[in-house]
Amino acid sequence: MNPLLSRDVPIPFDKIEAGHIVPGLRQALTEAEAELNALATASGPRSYDNTIRRLDDLSERLGRAFGIARHLTTVATTPEVREAFNSVLPEVSAFFARLPNNEGLWTAVKAFEGTPEAAALTGVPKRHLEKTMREFRRAGADLPADDKAQVEAIKIELAQLQTKFSENVLDATNDFELILSDEEELAGLPESAVRQARISAEAKGSAGYRFTLQAPSILPFLKSSERRELRETLYRAFVDRAAFGSYDNRPLIGRILTLRRQLASLLGYDTFADFVLEPRMAGTGARASEFERELRDRSEPYFRAEVTELERFARESLELERLEPWDVAFASEHLRKARYDLDDEALRPYFALPNVLGGLFEISRRLFGVVVRERQTDAVWHADVTFYDLFDDDGTSLGSFYTDWHPREDKRGGAWMNPMVTGGPGEESFAPHLAVVTGNLTPPQDGTVALLTHREVETVFHEFGHLLHQLLSKVEVRARGGTSVAWDFVELPSQIMENWTWEREALDLFALHVDSGEAIPDDLFERMVQARTFQGAMAQMRQLSMGTVDLLLHTEFDPEVGDDPILFGQRVMEAFSVRPEFAHNNFLASFSHIFAGGYAAGYYSYKWSEMLDADAFTRFRDDGIFNPATGRAFVAAILSRGDGDEPDALFHAFMGRHPKVDALIERTLGRNAIAAGD
Repeated sequence: MNPLLSRDVPIPFDKIEAGHIVPGLRQALTEAEAELNALATASGPRSYDNTIRRLDDLSERLGRAFGIARHLTTVATTPEVREAFNSVLPEVSAFFARLPNNEGLWTAVKAFEGTPEAAALTGVPKRHLEKTMREFRRAGADLPADDKAQVEAIKIELAQLQTKFSENVLDATNDFELILSDEEELAGLPESAVRQARISAEAKGSAGYRFTLQAPSILPFLKSSERRELRETLYRAFVDRAAFGSYDNRPLIGRILTLRRQLASLLGYDTFADFVLEPRMAGTGARASEFERELRDRSEPYFRAEVTELERFARESLELERLEPWDVAFASEHLRKARYDLDDEALRPYFALPNVLGGLFEISRRLFGVVVRERQTDAVWHADVTFYDLFDDDGTSLGSFYTDWHPREDKRGGAWMNPMVTGGPGEESFAPHLAVVTGNLTPPQDGTVALLTHREVETVFHEFGHLLHQLLSKVEVRARGGTSVAWDFVELPSQIMENWTWEREALDLFALHVDSGEAIPDDLFERMVQARTFQGAMAQMRQLSMGTVDLLLHTEFDPEVGDDPILFGQRVMEAFSVRPEFAHNNFLASFSHIFAGGYAAGYYSYKWSEMLDADAFTRFRDDGIFNPATGRAFVAAILSRGDGDEPDALFHAFMGRHPKVDALIERTLGRNAIAAGD
């Protein structure tokens, strides 16, 4: 049997090779086509089981095999894997694009909608039917035949372009390296960064010290290197990734935006943002833009004050007469140290990855009543990968998950959680879920455990929040389970988990010095908390700049008039920058979130979800951060419900009211921003 099609858990990743991808996916496609034809042409009365559930099942089987292959392209890619996946990608994309255009299927679904059984549905099955009908219509099921064919062609081309965009970013990132041989060029760098650069060089057979565009390498360099010209070299390489040469994404951006605009128009929407946001909490591009503008207006005076302070500090304390983009992280880190006597490197020894994971698992046990157990297996794609099982406190299996925490050249950057299998009601019990959590955290050095920055600890907690949302799902309809929720709601479970990385009682469970085992000293903890809102407005404006340019590219930008999307983006982001020219780079060429991920016209959702999480955490803060009743209430209202109800209703079920923005303003700008009515 082709291991790509295995239904085993763990998935036999150790047996899947590039040669399995094409035949495996084509076999899955053939079976899905046959099942679709049988469904669409079946005679007799239509029922939920023989129509809606049958459609869900055939989509899940093909989607599972496709998801496994796509996963390998992100964590263990090779030229052979990439070529195989890309060769069959158009065929799989075409199948899913054609589903709503299949007349027999659409006739069957509409026929069931008109039955007494459909009229009698309640709860999640009723919601699922309603959303299925809406998804068919949003995909063009009621369009004329010519328009349907055009929609299908657009979706296939978009899938190919977005995959190519992601590949170019990965290749451009890996294509750059800065090798330093003179130790004077390492001035200011923390020992951990120097040690990792030496290990990286040795791994490549080079002498000296190797720095890359991977986050664990470039971020410490930009923060700490005293060699301004080298900071500029790395900064420019980073913001110009995938903008030139054989990895140039700029032509792809224009084509992607053109196709999205055409798709929205064919489906009857004014803009692609309106099309994307219709089923989400924001509802329209205008509402999302209004949210972004409100936050920008409230942040602007604080942002300008922070910029003025940073420029003055850089001039007076660092002898940087004119702040440049490659100076910002460096000057900010020195100002933070001067104000709070706080160094990220001083915190690293308290954040050994094994301890962080142990603390995270214990926090989840106390709050949500779940138990994590590691399981030894060879069925993984790399030796860095670990496999775990998750149980309810009564021993019931909830699911399993993989973790893959460190960067490699065959792995894309960033951090993410991917559902691999969404469980559902079985014959005797609820079938378990399966997911993967992936990051690009600071790796172990010289045989020691990995020591993380606090921001990396937040990332671990964040992705585990997504995982809990997937594995704690108890939705009776698989397609509505787990993280299959409105995109501007999906970050609530992940972002709320970050709060526990700032609480003393939680930190004492895992923030223990790697050598002495001692907890973070009180004075260091206090400085850490005080620094939480340091340059909060600058960080917020950066997020708002990306959310705003995303929305405007999908509402106002018209690729038909010949404007350059890179220049358009630069003009938009000027208003959010230290000085307008800080936005004059090719950042969009590597903005995978909106051109290769699921955040097109949806990047605003990070801030939207942060508003939800900051507000929801006030209940945990008031009830006690380890109050099990509050934790179980969060499971009951949010984590277990998936897309079982409207997000507004789920939030209201937990908080007893609609969300407020004040907690987010206080977190990012400080309590004075609330007190002043800003």
